[in-house]
Amino acid sequence: MASKFTELAIDCADPKSLARFWCSVLDYEVQEEDDEVVTIGSPMAPEGKSRRGPVPPTLTFAHVPEGKAVKNRLHLDVNPTDREQADEVRRLLDLGARHADVGQTGDESWVCLADPEGNEFCVLASRHP
Repeated sequence: MASKFTELAIDCADPKSLARFWCSVLDYEVQEEDDEVVTIGSPMAPEGKSRRGPVPPTLTFAHVPEGKAVKNRLHLDVNPTDREQADEVRRLLDLGARHADVGQTGDESWVCLADPEGNEFCVLASRHP
């Protein structure tokens, strides 16, 4: 038996605010919340530890006192499911994302953005699942 990816932990300054942003991005909902930690996940799939096979991972936002200092070594990639890439980028910018420069050449098929706390993520070219 192998391990499966069920959760991604993200350190941040404001877990509630960042969780709301990512709920809007991913169409997730808050599953657990307290003053220091907020966990969000897909409303379509129950928690994944006891389920066989792949599951949509939850995201856990934990308050930490230090701010983000350098480019992430791990980042999320998202795919628009019901619109084209440019439309999704506009939607995410309206939610509070901003463009991020991680050394792109301009020829990439993806768009690099940062969430409200500066965590980079990419919007891939439209690959409708």
